[in-house]
Formats: sequence, structure tokens, C-alpha cells
Amino acid sequence: MASITGADLACRALSREGAQVLFGHPGGAILPFYDALYNHSALRHVLCRHEQGAAHAADGYARATGRTGVCVATSGPGATNLVTGLAAAFMDSVPVVAVTGQVPRPAMGTFAFQETDILGVTIPVTKHGFLVEEATDIPAVFAEAFRLAASGRPGPVLVDIPKDVQASLVNEKTISSFDSSHPDFQETAGSNQEMAALIQEVAKLLEAAERPVLLVGRGVILSGTASKLRYLAERNDLPVITSLLGLDAFPASDSRALGMPGMHGTERANYSLQDADLVLGLGIRFDDRVIGRPDRFAPNARIVHFDVDATAVERTMRADIAVVADLSKSLKMLLPLVPKADRTAWWERIREWNREADPILERPSAGFRRMGPLGAREAIRAVARKITQSQAIAVSDVGQHQMWLAQELGDMVPGSHLTSGGLGAMGYALPAGLGAAIGRPERPVWVVTGDGGFQMTLQELATVVQEDVPLRIAVIDNGYLGMVRQWQERFYERRYSETRISGPDLVTLGKAYGIPTWRIDRSEQLDSALGLAANEEGPVLIWLQVRQEENVYPMVPSGAALDEMVTKPKHVPG
Repeated sequence: MASITGADLACRALSREGAQVLFGHPGGAILPFYDALYNHSALRHVLCRHEQGAAHAADGYARATGRTGVCVATSGPGATNLVTGLAAAFMDSVPVVAVTGQVPRPAMGTFAFQETDILGVTIPVTKHGFLVEEATDIPAVFAEAFRLAASGRPGPVLVDIPKDVQASLVNEKTISSFDSSHPDFQETAGSNQEMAALIQEVAKLLEAAERPVLLVGRGVILSGTASKLRYLAERNDLPVITSLLGLDAFPASDSRALGMPGMHGTERANYSLQDADLVLGLGIRFDDRVIGRPDRFAPNARIVHFDVDATAVERTMRADIAVVADLSKSLKMLLPLVPKADRTAWWERIREWNREADPILERPSAGFRRMGPLGAREAIRAVARKITQSQAIAVSDVGQHQMWLAQELGDMVPGSHLTSGGLGAMGYALPAGLGAAIGRPERPVWVVTGDGGFQMTLQELATVVQEDVPLRIAVIDNGYLGMVRQWQERFYERRYSETRISGPDLVTLGKAYGIPTWRIDRSEQLDSALGLAANEEGPVLIWLQVRQEENVYPMVPSGAALDEMVTKPKHVPG
């Protein structure tokens, strides 16, 4: 039987595991892989301008398609540049397989040129890592890497392959198979009988509750249970609160939707949590940005936590009942036990609180046209409306614009709202939007970013143009690192230390990349520019220059309880 190189085996293994697109950047230690890739036309490679961009692009591709994303880098700085993207994927439960080159085995441990122990570096931000020491192990390692990335709580897995292993020749007869009985790779879960007993207890709590709420996270999207969630809410007349990463799990227009909770959540969501007597957490981590001060979160409520990851339970706070299982299984067991309910009294109380994050800003009506300098929320509200109308995928960066967009988005198809929630990685949106658009070419993709985050990865505009990806990129430019400036305004007596940020003329920048660009700084220009952008066939850039000192409200100060939120002062314009 003919011999084959380790690099060819890796390409074959990627194809066999269903990979179609690779986002990467070549270098010396990964060159045998790229040489083999030359003859594997079924694998599309997207040349990103920075490895962080490649990791975020793989993340965006995975979130938009539901498949495992793949990124590739060389050893040393190439591999370490992936770390931010892998950490973002790890925090937000995104399946990614990262393939890195490593120096040849004889050089490992000698401080060789571009050597880094990337396996050790990434232990805290990956589900698992493999160092491939024999080429014959490559197919089995990739099979297990893809299985681990997508199973249980999804996340990134690293496969590090020394250069000499990639280049070595092996006889296909000697290729090993992976021992799936290895204890390191066994998924653990309680028995169906144990889960059934817990579900019975949950049903009893729900029947007895007078003020229950559903608190929903990204786990609902990952488990494909959005329809089950909607049935549960309708049948039991339950208020639904969706986290930043769970916004697209439940329609924003549904009368039972209370909006987003936490630091920049709505009054209705936060006050309902604080007043509830039962909180059902579905696929949510009870993150600090969601619960506020842990010892004062939902003080009168029993807490039920549904999660596939046992380590997520009681990480931040108590759980009266923990159901550790995939939501597709646990909700299937719960729904037949849920009685119909009418919670009129609870809803009368809930409706005393504002559902809109900013009810003061006028919504457009027939014949109404705003005039004057452009406000940030006004701009975001118009972009959000365009996204919703076109059923687009929305990819936001990190900062004020991220919170405004989360507050303003309408109904979204599950898997259509992409952002770096857990890590909060600035620079995420542009490369993640690139990955999403490549994965879902049939759907429009809008990238919404701030002037700070945009400058961290704007080099990926070259990738967008080279790949001819029709991204709609909206840059909200207030001349500051806006969220940090907001905190400095409120808690540091307006000492704006190093938050004022300049940037390039984006019209000139767009021209340099061959991207049509519009500069908008007045309200009356907004709708026409967004309309033009939506109809362009290729990538477009909309530069939205907004008022500088506009803040995100509501706001729960760090260390405060959710019912200690600060709402927008009535006298603040826009």
C-alpha cells in the first residue's frame, strides 16, 4: 500500500470530519500541512491577516452554521495569537478545532526558533489539547478532537503537530484507531431515573410558584430547544428573560419577553428576577454580569439550574435543584408535566416596569423624521431595525454599541446573534462576521462595532475584499473607548484617562480597500445610507459619527444588586 505524509493525513482527516472551510495563516512549522492543502481542493482556506482574526472567524463560522469551526496557525507567535480567539470560544461554548504547527520533535524543549508550548499555554482556554507524536495517530486524534469540540458543553480543542510529524511518511496499514474507552474522554451524566425524579420536583415547584421566571442562555440555542422553550412559556404563562448570548432563543416581540437581564438589562427583567419566587435557569451560567451581587440575587426565589455542564452548577451561586443534562432531553421530560396556568396577578406587577431600555427616545412614525446630530442609540436602533427586517445575522463587538444593539434587536432566528459575551474580546466582530458570512452566504450579515474594537482587527478588511464577502459593517464612532469612558464619568469624576481614541478617516480607509463607505453624522442621513448599504452586492462600510458622551442605560453598578440599577436621567439628550 502507498505511503502518505502526516500532512496529507491531516487534510484527509479534516475532510472526513466534515470540515469545509479553514481560517488560517501559514508559517514555517505548519508548511508541510499547507503544501498538502494545495492538493485538497475540497478544503477551502481563507487567508486571514492575523491569527486572532482566524480564530474569531472560525468562531463566527461555528456559531452561524452550527458546525465546528477550524483555524490554523504556525508555531510560536502564530499559535499564541490564536489564544484570545480560543478563550472567547471557550467562554461562550463554541466548537472550534485549532490546528497548530510545532517545531520538529528533536528541537522541542530547546528554545528553538518560534517554539512555544502551546499545549501548556492553552490548557485554561480549551476543552482538551493533543500533541501528535506519531503521524499514524493523526486520523484518530482529529476524530476525537471534533467529537470533543461538539459534545457536551461545546468548546475549542487544540491539535498541535510537530513539523517532522507532518512531513513523515507512513504506510496506511499502520494508521491507528482511537481508543474511545479511555477515561479522559468519557461523557458523564446522571441516570434517566435520577433525572426523572428531579424533573418531577421541578414540575411541583412550577405548579406551586406564584411569581416564576425563565432565565434563558445560549444553551437553549446549542441544544436546539427554542421551540420547546416557547411552548413552555406559553403553556405556563411564564415571563422569559434572555441573556446576552440567549437573545435569539426567544422572540423579542413576544408578549412574554422581558428583555435582557443584568448590568445593562431592562427594568422589567431585573426587577422581575428580584421579585420572583422561582427562577428556572435554562442553559445559562449565572454569570456575574447577569446576576449582579450574588448574595442578593433573587433573594426570595428557589433556583433551578438546567445545564449540560456539571461544573457550571453553583459556580457563582446556590442552586436548589440542578438538572445536569442536555436540554433537549431534560425539557422533553419536563414539558408533559407542566400544567396550563394563568398568571394574571404576576403579569400586572411585571408590567409596572419598563420593557424598553430607553422608552424616551422617539420611535419613528409615519411622516416623522429626526433632524440634527446623530445619537448613538438612535443609530443603533435604526441598524437593529434593518437587521431584523432583513432577517440578517448580527455580529457585534464589545462595548457600548454591543449593549445598545442587544437592547434594540427585534426577533432573531436562533443562532443569528453573535458576540463575545464571556471574554468580552474587542476586535471580535469583523473577523467573526467574515466567518459567519462565509458559512451562511445565503443570509445578509451585519457587523456592528465601535471605533475602538474596529481598530483592533480592521486588517481583516483585506480578507473580506479578497474573499468578496458582502459584509455590511457599521462603525459606531464616538471618539472614545466608550464603555470605559462611561465608567470614568460615573465613578471617577470624569477623569478620562486614556479613553479618548483617534482613528483613520474611514472614507479614505474604505477607498484604500476598495469598499464603498458612507460617513453619517446627522439623523436625516441615516435611513438613506442604511438603505443603500443593504442593497450593495459587495462589502460596505457605514461610518456613524455619533455624540461623544452618550451612556448605556439602565446600568447596575459593579457590586450592586439588580434592583439597584441606575436609569437614564430625564434631562440627558438622545
